Amino acid sequence: MMSYEGYQDRILTCRDCGQEFTFTAGEQEFFATKGLTNAPSRCPECRKARRNGSSQQRSYGGSSEREQHDAICATCGKATTVPFVPREDRPVYCSDCFQEQRASRAPRSGGGGRGGRNGGRDRHDRDNSWDRDRW
Repeated sequence: MMSYEGYQDRILTCRDCGQEFTFTAGEQEFFATKGLTNAPSRCPECRKARRNGSSQQRSYGGSSEREQHDAICATCGKATTVPFVPREDRPVYCSDCFQEQRASRAPRSGGGGRGGRNGGRDRHDRDNSWDRDRW
């Protein structure tokens, strides 16, 4: 039998089902070794159900899907839905046209994995070049 000095079993109430459960001294010590400072708010059964439900939602879409917004594809004019609020200044594509756009884009090169939108230059470099060009 292990001694969990400074820890005593605590009775907690599950936030989901309202049932009481024991947060044992051993569990408390384990939480402390992992740097966790808050006690669990769900009983082991509800934690397990939540884990199984949330992984299923990620894998299969689940019942709480993202909010979708209606839009018109900028290329083909077909009605579509997107998981973000469309803006007037940005084109929105249906999934088929989006895939075509993605495939037709040339791969970015910037060397050293620092490519991206600014071509590998950081903000400081951009600000300095703008200043030099301006004056």
